[in-house]
Amino acid sequence: MDALTNEPGPDNAGPAPEERQRLRLGSWPTPLEPAPRLATALGLGPDDLWIKRDDLIGLGGGGNKVRKLEYTLGSAVAAGAGTVITSGAPQSNHARLTAAAAARCGLEAVLVLVGDKPADARGNLLLDGILGAELIWAGHLGHDELAARVEQEAATRTNDGHPAAVIPFGGSSVLGARGYVRAGEELLHQAPEMSTVVVAVGSGGTMAGLVHALGAPRVLGVDTGAVIDGRERVAAMVAGLDGADAAPNDLRWDPDQVGAGYGTLVPAVRSALTLFARSEGIVLDPVYTGRAAAGLVQSVAAGEIRPGERTVFLHSGGLPGLFGHPEAVSLTR
Repeated sequence: MDALTNEPGPDNAGPAPEERQRLRLGSWPTPLEPAPRLATALGLGPDDLWIKRDDLIGLGGGGNKVRKLEYTLGSAVAAGAGTVITSGAPQSNHARLTAAAAARCGLEAVLVLVGDKPADARGNLLLDGILGAELIWAGHLGHDELAARVEQEAATRTNDGHPAAVIPFGGSSVLGARGYVRAGEELLHQAPEMSTVVVAVGSGGTMAGLVHALGAPRVLGVDTGAVIDGRERVAAMVAGLDGADAAPNDLRWDPDQVGAGYGTLVPAVRSALTLFARSEGIVLDPVYTGRAAAGLVQSVAAGEIRPGERTVFLHSGGLPGLFGHPEAVSLTR
């Protein structure tokens, strides 16, 4: 079956170039499920809170990065790449799903990861290996240095006769954000009366696509500390999608869940994780969706999210990362 889509563009003028190159890597739309016990526990009405299950996208353990890879990997395939190279933290969900998508398309995947090689492979690292990715441990680099290392790897392999393409950090670029423009359009069909969608913000492309599709007032982004300039990155991608300036201060933004930093288990996140699990049987991860859940809890307590309004929590996946988190076992106590 041909993996490329052939969907019409605006005004039936034929598909836009990025749509012609888009790969079909998931089954759409993903479910939108009610969460009445969780809503009641938070003080909302039983029909006020719903969960968008992008964790149920089947490829490679699921998660939001699949939507972005339909575009970014599609562009790489169209350009003739035989190898794709991307970067991330050791427990990167994006790196894991890049490896999975590359395997489905018959490509080689190279993952340039921050830090030093651990003694054993757990969580996403275990899946990276099963999926056949080549792992390069880059040491403790900043974002710009890491990006330069990825470009160097791509240039070296291309010069050696093995065409390589770079998939951006987190899959987040104007092109990758188009995957969440589509997700926002799904939500408009599934819950047109929605007031707020709550989403974790890592590298920013997920929130940017949703803002483009739904408008900034409807999207609450919860910072995870993955980058130091997340709000600015989101605004820049929104501007790239809209073709107009987007002000960072126009975005609804929760900076309060980062705690001691990316990768740490924050007390509010611990509480939100157990609340989701024990009220709805929904398992989150400590870094991304757990922080988004803590942001949801705080926003309800502060009256920013109110009873009688339809709220959607975007479950962006990340479960494998839970099994690689050093503090995960403490959640059972």
